[in-house]
Formats: sequence, structure tokens, C-alpha cells
Amino acid sequence: MISIDFIVPGSLDTRTGGYRYDKRVTDELVAAGHRVRIHNLSSQYPFVGADEQAEADQILSGIKDQSTTVIDGLAFAVLPDILARHARRLRLIALVHHPLALETGLDNAQVTSLRESERAALAHARRVITTSPSTTAALADYGVSADQINTIEPGTDLAPPARGSDTAAINLLCVATLTARKGHGVLVKALSKVKHKAPDVLWHLHCVGSLERDAPALSELQDLIKDTGLSQQVTLHGEADDSTLDEHYASADVFVLASYHEGYGMVLTEALARGLPIISTTAGAIPDTVPDGCGLLVPAGDADALADALLAVLTDSKNRSYLREAALQARSELRSWAEAGAAFARACTFDEGAGSTSEEHHG
Repeated sequence: MISIDFIVPGSLDTRTGGYRYDKRVTDELVAAGHRVRIHNLSSQYPFVGADEQAEADQILSGIKDQSTTVIDGLAFAVLPDILARHARRLRLIALVHHPLALETGLDNAQVTSLRESERAALAHARRVITTSPSTTAALADYGVSADQINTIEPGTDLAPPARGSDTAAINLLCVATLTARKGHGVLVKALSKVKHKAPDVLWHLHCVGSLERDAPALSELQDLIKDTGLSQQVTLHGEADDSTLDEHYASADVFVLASYHEGYGMVLTEALARGLPIISTTAGAIPDTVPDGCGLLVPAGDADALADALLAVLTDSKNRSYLREAALQARSELRSWAEAGAAFARACTFDEGAGSTSEEHHG
């Protein structure tokens, strides 16, 4: 059994993919008998000031020497100076979902600042855990050696196959926090093209995910939905609890995600777990997450290509059935959260020589 101090910005109950990964992994660690102490930082990361950094320093100071300390990358990336003060005495592990500089909507100065900060911070990590091979590859540009990295992909809860829509309209489901990176605007533009090219095809897009994290993106999307005349065919449901989200999956016919980047994309495997055909992009880890034959992937930001993929699925029931059968086959190969938790525990286990090795690394 191992003991882990796990530091996360905000609450583990936050309903995003990254937080859900953190919560499920820590739950599995506890279920397996490991000791996990959760330390919550400010929810304002990664854009924080001196007060938040002082809080992080205080939390780290309260952790005893040689403790295995996992810090979510949302905070780890922007605390290089704080981490430098604790790197010799703590076994620091960075949990990186994706490099922060890859977030959409940043200006050039923010991209540069985040990239430099994260590179400096990762120099203080004894180990790095990533959630996909794509993120592992991206860290080559951050000076992280391959032998430091453990890639631990998320688990999946196997669910009953989706029953599909109970109306004549084909239900499209998008599960994603409404931010610029998730590409909701591209999806709406693509669906506007679909409506123009195939006006007789009945469909409805259900968007599930927080509407409170990116006010400008929400306002722009609402205007776009109105301007494209799709107000009756697109519903922004906002954040949903587990039972409501399960019902959205159950009543869906096709899952769609137009992201500009995904460190993994847990919602994609959740769609596969229900046998849903997938339409998404080739961004980040998505091609590694969606098996061949289970979906149609197009370049991120390309509304024309996305519209063509949507048309191919919406207008051809045989194509939908083919993709569904492939997804149903793939669901049997999805890893469980118990397996992910066991792999995480192994990545957090240090042998007796870990201390001297680390001191050489940081010297």
C-alpha cells in the first residue's frame, strides 16, 4: 500500500474530463487500500497571483519529507518557483492532461508564458503522469525525458447500449464544457450547412456541459445559433448530474465532438461504451482514442469537412449501423477504472533508491 498527497485546483466534483479523471483515479486508489490525502487549491488556476501561490507553498510546506505528492497539471504548470523550494524533499509527480499552452483562446503572450512556466515546472518533477500517448509526445518539447513519463489512459464504466431517439429526429449528442477549445461554434456552422444541403433530414443537437466557464464563447455561440436559424434544433442543456447525463447518452443516436484539442477525450470512450457512432476531429489524442471504423474524424476547425461527415451519417442509416456495430465491438476492449487506478498506483510507487536518484536529477 502507498500513501499519496494529491493536490488539485478547486473541487474534484467539478464536471470536466480532467477533474473526473482525478476523482475516479483517487477513488480507485482508496478502494484498493491506498491512503490518499486531497489538498484543494484555489479554483482560479492557471491564472493566479501571489496569494494563490502562497497558499500552494503553505500546503506543500505542510507535507512531510519524502511524501509522494501528485499535483494536477493545471496548477503544477504555473508554480515553478514554489516547486523549486520543495523538489528535493518531496517526491513530486506532475499529472499532465495536456500542455496548458495548447488551450484555445489564449493570446500569444499567454501561450509563451504558459509554455515557459510549464517547462520550468516540469524540471522539478521526479515523474510525470500523462493521460494519453498524444500528451506524452507533446512533452518532448518541454524537456521531459521519456523514461520519466508514465502514460495512464482513463478507464471507462461499461454502460448498456444506447437505445437511441424515441422520435423521428436523429439525436446528436455533444458532451463538453462550453469553451472555445471544444469547437461548439464549428459544430453549429457545420449543422447549418447540413440543414441547407439536406433540409428534409430531421435531427436535434443536444449539448451537455457547463455554460459558466467561458462567457464570451457562450454569448458568441448563442448568437450563432440564432443567426443560423437553428434555435429549434440545438439545445444547450448546461451541466447535468450523472443520471441525467446517462439518459442523454441512452437517447442519443450519434456522438459528436468538434474539439480543437483533447488530451484524451473521456467522453469519446463513454460514447463507445454505449455503442454510439462518433463524429469528431483529428486533434490531439482523439485519433488514438477512437478506434478505426467507430467514427468519422475530420480536421479541427473545418466546418465544411465536419458537415460532410455529419451528412454521411445523418442521411445514411446503413452507415450509422456500420459505425454502431464497430463501436459495440470496441466497447468490450475498453479498460476499467480499476485497471487505470492500479496503473496509477504503480506509477506512484518509489523504490528505496528514488531519493538519491531524484537529488541527482535536481542537482
